[in-house]
Amino acid sequence: MLADRIEAKWIDAFARVFELCKVAPGETVAVLSETQSRALNVHLAELALQRLGARPFHVVVPTPPQDAPVPVRSTGASAALGGQAAAIQALKASGLVVDLTVEGLLHAPELPQVLADGARLLMISNEHPDALERLVPVAGDDVRVKDAVKRVRAAATMTVTSAAGTDLTVDMREASTVGVWGWCDRPRTVAHWPAGIVVSFPRAGSVNGRLVLDAGDVNLTFKRYLESPVTLTLVDDYVTAIEGAGTDAELMRRYFAAWGDRDAYATSHVGFGMNPGARYEALAMYDQRDTNGTELRAYAGNFLYSTGANEFAKRYTKGHFDLPVRGCTIELDGTPVVIAGELVEDLR
Repeated sequence: MLADRIEAKWIDAFARVFELCKVAPGETVAVLSETQSRALNVHLAELALQRLGARPFHVVVPTPPQDAPVPVRSTGASAALGGQAAAIQALKASGLVVDLTVEGLLHAPELPQVLADGARLLMISNEHPDALERLVPVAGDDVRVKDAVKRVRAAATMTVTSAAGTDLTVDMREASTVGVWGWCDRPRTVAHWPAGIVVSFPRAGSVNGRLVLDAGDVNLTFKRYLESPVTLTLVDDYVTAIEGAGTDAELMRRYFAAWGDRDAYATSHVGFGMNPGARYEALAMYDQRDTNGTELRAYAGNFLYSTGANEFAKRYTKGHFDLPVRGCTIELDGTPVVIAGELVEDLR
């Protein structure tokens, strides 16, 4: 357990990210949190904003009651603003919203309302600031990520293969692709920190093949390195078979089934990490309560496969897995962007 106290170095880290977001003296900034948010990060955000001469104010809402049949630790869509019309109006009136909700507003249905009048939103992932300090974005990160986004958006097909047996094909036509480099400096834009990732939400019926999660790959919903292989068969986006012996396969089967929702088995998004500072082994260094695992989503060269909600395929569910996979080769119309788990040289 790391000590939850204010450190000057952590204020420095928050201030640096806010500078990249072009926070200006006198700018009104909303700090959004909920009653179960990490209080240390809320305090650090306020102090860093004041250091830059901004005018922060707090919007704090109660963490909603649980309504899922299983514990939920990863959905990417906070429900904290549901029914909070007054809070949304306050957020809309600010120049920047610092999102410190537990799950984040990235896929929350209220996000378009928050951005409607020109606010920009920085989602700070629910990490201990010890991790955030190591993963402060730097100028130039945006150039590499934007380059990768252009390549993905231009592709008709993504193929993913690995020595472990992965053989996946994704129809990329009409997919929605975004890149995140860690800051937002224009109206109506959204970013998250830590960052360095490109993700695509394919249209319905676009993902087919086999995804092999080998020993050592990561199930971020469980915050767990796999100890034995698990093979997922995908037919028209949906996981139709979960093969494997041992705890890892059993946990996945049970969690999928617990939702009682076919869409929990469907593809949410596919993508790859691009952050050279993010470390694969970081999950071993933190207690579960001290990490949300965003670093593992972003480490350079991983193939990130996720199940659950995909609004672009008109699927909505709270069941969600984020699965960073090592050692994959990712090709766009036959041209590699990742080779055996390493970014091609001109994307590094």
